Amino acid sequence: MDWKPDWGLRGRMVLTMFLLFALYLVFVGALIQTDSFFFLPLMGLFVLAQFFFSDKLALYSMGAKEVSESEYPELHAMVSRLSQQADLPKPTVAVADSRVPNAFAAGRSQKSSTVCVTSGLLQTLDRDELEGVIAHELAHVKNRDVMVMTIASFLSTVAFMIVRMGFWFGGGRNRQGGGGFLVAVVASLLVWIVSFFLIRALSRYREFAADRGGALITGRPSALASALLKIDGRMDNVPKEDLREQSEMNAFFIVPLKSDVIGRLFSTHPATEKRVDRLRELEREMESA
Repeated sequence: MDWKPDWGLRGRMVLTMFLLFALYLVFVGALIQTDSFFFLPLMGLFVLAQFFFSDKLALYSMGAKEVSESEYPELHAMVSRLSQQADLPKPTVAVADSRVPNAFAAGRSQKSSTVCVTSGLLQTLDRDELEGVIAHELAHVKNRDVMVMTIASFLSTVAFMIVRMGFWFGGGRNRQGGGGFLVAVVASLLVWIVSFFLIRALSRYREFAADRGGALITGRPSALASALLKIDGRMDNVPKEDLREQSEMNAFFIVPLKSDVIGRLFSTHPATEKRVDRLRELEREMESA
C-alpha cells in the first residue's frame, strides 16, 4: 500500500484544534467573569470521560457490543487482514443490531480503537463493498482524525448543555445572578455555533481523506463507491424512528442519516455523488499508473 500523509487533513486538524482551544479559553473566561465557574468541574469530568471512554460511549449510544471471533469469524478475519495492509494494530470489532446500514470508528489512538458495523450493513453489502467500508473506517484511525473529532465535539456538547440548562433554570435566579447566568448562556450559544461550523468543515474534508485512504488500502476504489451508493439508497427504506435514534452519531458514520434540504446544507458529510466522483477519478488514476 502506497500510503502518503494527507497534509491537507493534518493542517485542517491542527487549525481546528487551535481555534477550538482559543474558543475554549474565551469560554472559560466568560464563565469565570459571570460567576458561572461552577460549570468548570463538570467540564473537566466531561473531558476525562470523552478522552478515555469515547469508544465505549459511542458503542453504548448505538446499542452496539464487542463481538468475538467465534461469533463473527469472517468479519474478524477481514478486519485483521485490512489492518495489516494499513499497518495498524487490529482494532476492537463491534456490531450494532440496527436496520440502518452504517459503520463508524471510535477511540483515542491507533492502539485503542474500535470499528463498528451495523447488522443492516452486513446484510446490505457484498464482500468487496464491506471491505471498502471497513478500510474507510481504518483510514480514519490511520489519519488520527477520530481522536480530533472526539475532542472537537466535546466543547460543542458542553456549550449546548449550558445553553439548554439556561433555558431550564435561568428564570429562577435573582436579578444579579440571573444577569450573569444569562451572559454565560449567550457566551455558550456563541461557542456552540462557532464550534458547530468548525466541526462540520473538518468533518467533510476528513471523509474525502478517508475515502481515498480506504481505496488505497484495498486497491479497489470502485468497491467503496458501490458501497456508498448502496448505503445511501438503502436509507430511504429505513424506518424514520430508527434514523432519529441514531442521529447523534452522524459525524462519525460513513454515510450520514437522511435529512431535509436545510439539514444537508449543514451536513457533516459531503454529498455522496461528490465522493463517488472522486473515487472513480482515483480508480482511473490507479489504472493508468
